[in-house]
Amino acid sequence: MASQPDFLRDFSLPEATPDDGPRPHWAAPQGEIRAVDWTTMDHHDAVMAWDALAVWASEPNPFFESWYLLPALRGQGAGGQVKLLRFEIAGELAGLMPVVEASRYYTRPIPHLANWLHPNCFVGAPLVARGLEKPFWRAMLDWADRQGGLGLFLHLAELPLSGALYEALHAVVGEQDRLAAVVARGNHVILQSDLAPEAYYEATVSAKKRKEYRRQANRLAETGALAFTRQRGDEDLAQWIEAFLTLEASGWKGKAGSALASHEATAMLWREALRGAAKRGRLERLAMTLDGRPVAMLASFITPPAGFMFKTTFDESLAAYSPGVLLQRENLAMLEAEGINWVDSCAGEDHPMITHLWRERRPVGKVSLAIGGGLRRAIFGKMVAREMGGEPCGL
Repeated sequence: MASQPDFLRDFSLPEATPDDGPRPHWAAPQGEIRAVDWTTMDHHDAVMAWDALAVWASEPNPFFESWYLLPALRGQGAGGQVKLLRFEIAGELAGLMPVVEASRYYTRPIPHLANWLHPNCFVGAPLVARGLEKPFWRAMLDWADRQGGLGLFLHLAELPLSGALYEALHAVVGEQDRLAAVVARGNHVILQSDLAPEAYYEATVSAKKRKEYRRQANRLAETGALAFTRQRGDEDLAQWIEAFLTLEASGWKGKAGSALASHEATAMLWREALRGAAKRGRLERLAMTLDGRPVAMLASFITPPAGFMFKTTFDESLAAYSPGVLLQRENLAMLEAEGINWVDSCAGEDHPMITHLWRERRPVGKVSLAIGGGLRRAIFGKMVAREMGGEPCGL
């Protein structure tokens, strides 16, 4: 659970924040937002439109694609709590984002609207058709303004702070003179370079470290036949899926109860998401085997022009040979993958391994935006000023 920030310790809301009167009026957006129960999108025709949107999305986000988000919602038992916001142009799906009416902000009872993220969802960017980024945000904020009740503000977590979507949000907030703030900033470690894999490895990893990894690989190879397999199709997929679950559960995550196999819902998500991604050509599997037995495995989602590392695991009894690092060295082949310009590790800069192998960074943060009429905006203004601790608000 996220720790409570200091600014919340002395902050409290009124007992009720009713629909607080007239709201600012902006020009009608080019399109409209409809909030629908997520179960209404769990059928063939809706999924087909959803998949088409994902292909043409301004910002790739596999975690909001149909084959990932639907099983994530089913496994959470979310019922009617999570809504899917459909951005429509002339009735056609042009944008999508899951939202929830959250009752708490960190540990305090501060109700607000938020993008919904499964614990195994690492990017919160909505899917929006290219070229419609500004109309989407105008429609989104117009919809949020019209929501009554106690929702004080709109909070978007794990939002990329660069690219066309964020630039459009920045522009729309400015044109509407709407109070907004990046309340938390961080970076995902990414892989992006024009260098060939071996040249990148030599430029990134010190000669001393490369020598050590080479020694470890040679020692490991002395214990058996060492091989790498990379797969994009669905051949032996079921077997691969179960082998990963077993390998991960055999390590510290299994002992801690945080392995995918530790819970039926996450094991189901793993199986369904990988099958769905493979069916659409959006899965890459990489494995290192020793005498045919997998000792390190990695599943990545391929959503051109980007790739996203989803889950990796290794045999912890072989930790002395750094099998995870050896697998990631092989994974540098992503630099030459057709149609892939960059790869998001879905890990922050505090990751103990990937930060030493990948040099590039992608800014990601949490954005809060004022919504509604004057009273809600005034309360939000005071709260965000305290949260920012004197830092200037704005995007």
